[in-house]
Amino acid sequence: MSDQFELIAEVRTDLGKGASRRLRRFEGRVPAIIYGGDKAPQSLSLISKDLEKSLENEAFYSHVLAIKIGDATEKAILKDMQRHPSKNRITHVDFMRVDDNVAIKVHVPIHFLNEETCYGVKTQGGMIQHQETDIEVQCLPADIPTFIEVDMLKVETGQIVHLSDVTLPAGVTSVALALGEDHDLAIASVIAPKGGDDEADEAEADVDTAADAGEGDSED
Repeated sequence: MSDQFELIAEVRTDLGKGASRRLRRFEGRVPAIIYGGDKAPQSLSLISKDLEKSLENEAFYSHVLAIKIGDATEKAILKDMQRHPSKNRITHVDFMRVDDNVAIKVHVPIHFLNEETCYGVKTQGGMIQHQETDIEVQCLPADIPTFIEVDMLKVETGQIVHLSDVTLPAGVTSVALALGEDHDLAIASVIAPKGGDDEADEAEADVDTAADAGEGDSED
């Protein structure tokens, strides 16, 4: 994990929807809250342009952040973020405090490697489908990876890459796999173009079945 991101925040005492609108419209700031640990939740505000700049870096979403509030600095992760439905403008941000010695759950983005040279694509004329774009992991804050690599080089048409096929860094475990083998999610697959071989069609059907089973599990 690389160096921490730092955000400068101010304590927000004027609360409510009207106050939040004024904050965004006239002061160029975004309302936020930080919670968790052994401290009470605290309402904050951040400079909009600084937050937008940080969000351009993929690592910001799964990284331990340094939230500077006056003379104090809190370690936290980005837990939730709301955007305006039509203007795509950030309207509120939630941060969760972290403890260096306590493992946390976080979604880490997947980087798919060698897609253009994938055997199933380059040699067999198949097409890659992504079933997941991130993996939920559990680890200590210092062990959070910026991303997780999935190498597609040797994947053939009709094959499915499952969560159990992915190598995670030391100290990092999959939240889904910890629940049992029936939670071994499909991450990606290589299927034939329309009209391709039956094996590829069966693989696509298997992926759909696995996705349906996963949705059913989440409703329990």
